[in-house]
Amino acid sequence: MVELVRSGRSPESLAEEYEPSAEAIRNSGRQADRDAGKRHDGLTSEEKEELGRLRRENRALREERAILAIAAWFARETGEIPSGSTNS
Repeated sequence: MVELVRSGRSPESLAEEYEPSAEAIRNSGRQADRDAGKRHDGLTSEEKEELGRLRRENRALREERAILAIAAWFARETGEIPSGSTNS
C-alpha cells in the first residue's frame, strides 16, 4: 500500500479498492517513513516492539514483587522467619 501511495495513488482510492481505511493507509506510510529515518515525530516499529516488551517485563516484575511481599508477610505471621529479617 505504501509503495502504491508513493507511486501516486491516493489513500482514498486504495481504501475503496482494498480493505484498510484511507487513514490506516496514511498511518502505514508515516510509520514506514519513521522506520526509514525520514520522520522523527514518533517511535519506529523496532522501538514500539521494545517498549511493549519492556512494559510486559515491568508488569511481570511488579506482580512477582507483590507475590514475594505477600509471602514474606505470611512467613512473618506464621513465625516461619524472624521479624525484621526481610527488606520488604
